[in-house]
Amino acid sequence: MDKAFFVNGGAGRVLCAIPALEKHIKENPDAIIIAEAWAELYLMSPTLRDKSYVPTTKNLFETFLANRECISPEPYRLNAYYTQKCSMSQAFDILINEHDDIPEPMDLNLELSKRDQVFGYNFVEDAKNNMRKKKSIVFQPFGSGATLEGRFIIDSTGRSFELSDVLWFIDKLKEEYAVIMMSSFPIPTDKDLGIMMPKDLGLIQWAAIVNAADGFFGCDSVGQHFANALKKPATVVIGGTNPESISYPNNKDFNIFDLGEGKRKFSPMRVSFDPSYDLNNEGLMIMDDKKKNEILNVVKEY
Repeated sequence: MDKAFFVNGGAGRVLCAIPALEKHIKENPDAIIIAEAWAELYLMSPTLRDKSYVPTTKNLFETFLANRECISPEPYRLNAYYTQKCSMSQAFDILINEHDDIPEPMDLNLELSKRDQVFGYNFVEDAKNNMRKKKSIVFQPFGSGATLEGRFIIDSTGRSFELSDVLWFIDKLKEEYAVIMMSSFPIPTDKDLGIMMPKDLGLIQWAAIVNAADGFFGCDSVGQHFANALKKPATVVIGGTNPESISYPNNKDFNIFDLGEGKRKFSPMRVSFDPSYDLNNEGLMIMDDKKKNEILNVVKEY
């Protein structure tokens, strides 16, 4: 029986599912996707854009689901994933394509429309011209778990940069780069930061900006997945999550700083909830001056 795959969660998780879904649909062209989150991301896959539907599609059940098996792949509940033997992308491949063993990693490739490519190019050129810089960088210091609490930014999962470190990196980077801040909320400061902080952009527009920029710098969040898929150099700082599970250590254009190595506790998201894991991990992204300068020197290589 043909299948309908229900995919939910954060944008990075959805992007990690795309290679396995493409593989399945190429071999089973009558399979479909029900995009429970971030449906626009499938537009960047030529294989999937005509095979994806949102749950509010009219007559979805009668037309598309009644004669299909509904599958909800959950990588967090796969033993090979929560024992950190495979990446998120490989976990989706195991579940969607029914592998008995851990498969080889597959590349994530995204296709931007000409209009989106032009948008990204013009946006980045305007940023460089306005800031009088020859190079540009997209900076995404906060993960999806971060929240703005008054004049504080908190991320109990240990994925996001500390606010003081964000301000330090901005001051250093803006000397040479047009810094484009990728964030869903403003930086709580009265200081004129001298960077671009665009509002109300969609994920495809952000992908276009990453594509046009000279490089990406950030944490474990969606921007690093865009950088990987679009073949852009990236520096990624990891704390409460595992690089082999959620990033791209085999990408020669990626520089990964694992601040949590030997210190983090794996947080079994969607399997169980124990606040002690996050309490252990929430301070892992704190950096001393030596580490900040080490990271900065790597970022400045592009």
